[in-house]
Amino acid sequence: MEDLEQLEENLSYKFKNKNLLSEALCHSSFVNELGDPNISDNERFEFLGDSVLNLVISHILMDRYPDIKEGSLSRMRASLVNESQLAIIAKSIDLGTYIKLGKGESHSQGRKKKSILADAMEAIIAAIYIDSGFDAAFKMIQKHFSSLLNSITTGFTLNDYKSQLQELAQLIYKVTPQYLLNYETGPDHDKTFSVYLEVWDIKTEGIGKSKKMAEQDAARKALEILNKQTKKKV
Repeated sequence: MEDLEQLEENLSYKFKNKNLLSEALCHSSFVNELGDPNISDNERFEFLGDSVLNLVISHILMDRYPDIKEGSLSRMRASLVNESQLAIIAKSIDLGTYIKLGKGESHSQGRKKKSILADAMEAIIAAIYIDSGFDAAFKMIQKHFSSLLNSITTGFTLNDYKSQLQELAQLIYKVTPQYLLNYETGPDHDKTFSVYLEVWDIKTEGIGKSKKMAEQDAARKALEILNKQTKKKV
């Protein structure tokens, strides 16, 4: 069994069954190259860890924000539970050093890939859950997600859709929404504006009696799309 004491220290969790931790670190490329039928990759753990993580974050958000509605809670969770944030947390505990990769993935900087780091982080969560149960997984997630959880503000409850969208876009996609004026129609005293919005793969059109109102309408529609995409993943 490899020495994983430093990783356990980084996690602030000591495994009773070290084999669970070892399996959580096995990438499919490593298992495929090894060709040992007795060794499993971490994909099943990843599946379970994703569910445990979403449950824990949902629980924490509901406790922290008892007056916030389901749609806003879903968007808040989406800003916390995604590949980028999981990879950041994985890097903070130096998880990449311990992931077992095949030669191809290792040579192609696999230890730095967001997808591999995020998947391994979810697998670790599952391993802790299997090893000691929900409370232990909850404690570990709460500790390592604390700074992200503290960055969430009640701004999600306001009707300032542009601010909500910008905050989510920065957290999830690391980009800023782009608004472009499509057209304006009508006499000067009664104009109607159309604004085109694009952020990542989401594109919407907003209509309003002012440019600002049109931008808010476009942002509202983009948030609805983002919310639906989030629901499909959980």
